Amino acid sequence: MAPLMAGGSSRKMRIGLIGAGRIGQVHCKAVAATPVAEVVVVADFFVKAAQACAEKFGIAKYCQDWNEVVQDALVDAVFICSPSDTHCDIIIAAARNGKHIFVEKPIDYELSRIDLALQEVAKANVKLQVGFQRRFDPNFMRVKKAMVDGEVGEPYMLSIISRDPAPPPIDYVKKSGGLLYDMAIHDMDMARHIMGCEAIEFSAMASSFSPEISAVGDVTTAVVTMRFENGAIGTIQCCRKAVYGYDQRIEVLGSNGGVEIGNNYPNTAVVSTAANISRDLPLNFFMERYAAAYANEIFAFVEAVVEDKPTLVTGKDGRIPVIMAMAAKKALDERRCVSIREVLYGNSKL
Repeated sequence: MAPLMAGGSSRKMRIGLIGAGRIGQVHCKAVAATPVAEVVVVADFFVKAAQACAEKFGIAKYCQDWNEVVQDALVDAVFICSPSDTHCDIIIAAARNGKHIFVEKPIDYELSRIDLALQEVAKANVKLQVGFQRRFDPNFMRVKKAMVDGEVGEPYMLSIISRDPAPPPIDYVKKSGGLLYDMAIHDMDMARHIMGCEAIEFSAMASSFSPEISAVGDVTTAVVTMRFENGAIGTIQCCRKAVYGYDQRIEVLGSNGGVEIGNNYPNTAVVSTAANISRDLPLNFFMERYAAAYANEIFAFVEAVVEDKPTLVTGKDGRIPVIMAMAAKKALDERRCVSIREVLYGNSKL
């Protein structure tokens, strides 16, 4: 196999895409914008979706069985964008076939399976990056910089608001793992990333405005509170429906001040009249709001593989938010404060 394109070497990094839905196509677009990588095969359980994606992005090969992708000798790395309950098995197979791995969240819902997958990755000495794209968003990156540089001083309080414009299809909800594992997991990752330490205690309250979602055992609205190792406290608000659009905000208050970011808008125009002052609604959903972040995370993964650097969002970074979700779910179910240690098994460590 010829070396990858780094320092004048000979060929592009070859990617196999598993899952040709919305997020898979977002990543295809990002790969198309980098000169050192290309998608060479796409697989999807619905083969017509794979075919359509291949035609749209000029991908040479498509198939239905993801095993064909991980076993393809021409593939250097796989992008796992398939349903969440398939991620772990594909990671294990990809690692055993020597493929580098980019995987959307979550790795899995069971800690033992996550650990097995990460053991296989380590054994194969391949790279793995988890798709927490908010770490690569310029606004969230500025908040992180303010924390690292000490601009806000000692952190006291963190507040994260995350609201979708509308609930997802019920078939998605049934397979998503629930609001805490599917939606809030992004916020849990951002909480530990921004604070620079782990959350160690959790409490939670939740409700549902959707009888259909309630019927499958999930909620639509939740508030999670956390205590961090550094003594700071934090809250995460999640809701499946905000009629005005995609609501993504964060604030940190500290001893020297605070830092906050608001929503992204399609323009900066503010219309002022005698009756009111108004502006256009926020960008409507994640594909618009995080367009730059998705591109940045893919560029970072490609760079890590081509230049043999560590990935910026590791398997551990994918593992701990699942543990946080487990603790929040236990707190919700048992209506009490839960230590993160309560959801670890045996001698498992964070």
